[in-house]
Amino acid sequence: MNRIDRLLAIVLELQARDRITAEQLANIFEISKRTVYRDIKALNETGVPIVSAPGQGYWLMEGYFLPPISFSANETTMLILGANYMQENFDQQYEEAATSAIRKIEAVLKAELQTEVEYLRENIRFFSTKASKQSNIILAKLRRAIIEHKSVAFNYVKRYGKDKGEPIYRTVNPHSLFSLNNIWMLHAFCQLRNDFRLFRLDRIADVKVLDIYFKRLDNYILEERREYLPIEIRLLFKKEMARWVKESASYFITDWQDLDDEFLLILRVRNIEEIIHWVLAWGSGVIVLEPKELKDELAKVANHYQSHY
Repeated sequence: MNRIDRLLAIVLELQARDRITAEQLANIFEISKRTVYRDIKALNETGVPIVSAPGQGYWLMEGYFLPPISFSANETTMLILGANYMQENFDQQYEEAATSAIRKIEAVLKAELQTEVEYLRENIRFFSTKASKQSNIILAKLRRAIIEHKSVAFNYVKRYGKDKGEPIYRTVNPHSLFSLNNIWMLHAFCQLRNDFRLFRLDRIADVKVLDIYFKRLDNYILEERREYLPIEIRLLFKKEMARWVKESASYFITDWQDLDDEFLLILRVRNIEEIIHWVLAWGSGVIVLEPKELKDELAKVANHYQSHY
């Protein structure tokens, strides 16, 4: 946090509390008490009326406040819940930014909303698998590369195909990151395949941000990139299975149709291997309408399972 942001944050802390000590401010902002003293002096010199007394700490002169931010209980709760989620599921830089945002929101929250918002904050929660320290490091590097338009190189391990399980060196132009079912995914132009590919962050290792700049694809929108996946898959489910299929989110789903007695699901993939195990999970509850390639591969895998067990 730079000094200007910290000075504003100190004022917000003072506004949110009756009194606060230099030691408490030092702990909140992870600075020394000497730095707190300098910051308080700087705020006083700019006209912020901060009062202090030995052994009692600091407080704002009565009647001084920053212009209030007007949020409803629902708006405030959503902002804080979103910031809480970012605290737990992103890398350190964004975690710190989320913590700062929560502190600022709570500091200007109207008194009558504080109890309600705090209750909702504690009782509407997002539970997800905590990312490892290594995953957060990778996430931070990829995010920086996207912002700076820099290519990255890494070793990637595939689950399927003839080279499955073997790390393959990739150089890619990263375009976007998204989280699906608690798994972070990178969508990038792969120079090895000369096309866009999806990469799971938990299969990436040895990431290096290169000093090579690339031009981002014009009018790039992640959601619309699925239209460029060449294989269309059409699956037919029984009507009563529709709600369970919708719950089982897949990045590759592009559309669905509620028919009279059945449920039609349409997906687009680059290769059959990307979706085959997802389809297998539905057992006899799904009928593959097309392509024939998927039907053949499912039969092959089913026969393998039968011989194994």
